[in-house]
Amino acid sequence: MATVPATEQPEKREPRSNRGEQMAKRYHRSRRFVGLASWLLSTALIIVFLWTGATVWLRDFAYQVFRHPALALLVYATVLGAAMKFLHLPASFYRGFFLERRYGLSRQAFSGWAKDYLKASVLSALLGLASLEIVYYALGRYPELWWVIVAAVFVLFVLVLANLAPVLLFPLFFKFKPLENADLTERLQKLCERAKTRVRGVWEWKLGEKSSRGNAALVGWGNTRRIILADTVLENYAPEEIQSILAHELGHHVHADLWRGLALEAALAFASFYAAHRVLLLATPWFGFAGLADFANLPLLMLAGTAISLAALPMANAFSRQMERAADRFALETTRDREAFISSMEKLGSQNLAEPRPNRLIELVFYSHPPVEKRLALAREVKL
Repeated sequence: MATVPATEQPEKREPRSNRGEQMAKRYHRSRRFVGLASWLLSTALIIVFLWTGATVWLRDFAYQVFRHPALALLVYATVLGAAMKFLHLPASFYRGFFLERRYGLSRQAFSGWAKDYLKASVLSALLGLASLEIVYYALGRYPELWWVIVAAVFVLFVLVLANLAPVLLFPLFFKFKPLENADLTERLQKLCERAKTRVRGVWEWKLGEKSSRGNAALVGWGNTRRIILADTVLENYAPEEIQSILAHELGHHVHADLWRGLALEAALAFASFYAAHRVLLLATPWFGFAGLADFANLPLLMLAGTAISLAALPMANAFSRQMERAADRFALETTRDREAFISSMEKLGSQNLAEPRPNRLIELVFYSHPPVEKRLALAREVKL
């Protein structure tokens, strides 16, 4: 019998599910690697900027442009921020555009991605500059209590943003329109009524213009709380599956997870700004800064904030995973539809290229949600 030469042997194909899992691993491994490299580069830049005295030189330059401290701070922060943004640009392009296109998650052309990137950069720059003005005003006016004032303002800002984001921020990047499917709208509104949660309508989210990902959420609070359903979900999911996804989101509201999360953020904010205060007290004489309100110490504040955030990340993610598990359980017990929950989680995991079984250490440090396999295991164990 004739044999096929080794160079022409048909390629062995992995089972489809295994191929998808391997693809997800490669995707997330690439994202983590590039993210870590970008973080190390930016941290190195901050250290060099601080250690070489470049931060003092830039402060002096800023005062040559404007004598008023608030205006000089704008010059200093704009130059430093632009340098950081330029350093992050390759990683942002690779993670936000190249990888998303390579793995079939993005439908945007480069021009569309660039437009959104620029829009987000301008918005974050404006918010960042305003935040710095508040920080250094408080440092100058209330040097002993600035950390209390800034932390309180931060918590208030997060609270206001959670309310206004659905009507002010989201529409800057996506289109929304009232859901036209009357039967599905009624089904979801009845589910909200059973959960004693008032919503301001059900909206179709035009996510498919930019991404193939699937998503649905209950966003906002008070007079802005609304259901948003991605068109990529409406096109591919049964009503029972969409109901299961929304039931999970309702679980967060029923359990007051917004307020629990805000309480954790408030505690972390006060602890972080107090730790930064202690760092500034110790390091200001050593680096020769002209007092706590000398904005040449901004790189030091950035390093302190980064260190504290990294230390708190595993704890914050563990807290988040606990809330997600409780919301999954609520969805199962409310809908009593195990199969719809399982199929919706499987579809979302596949559509969003989620890792079903990540490394345990990676999960503990980086995952704010339980992996897909653990969510499915919970669904099979819950007694209905």
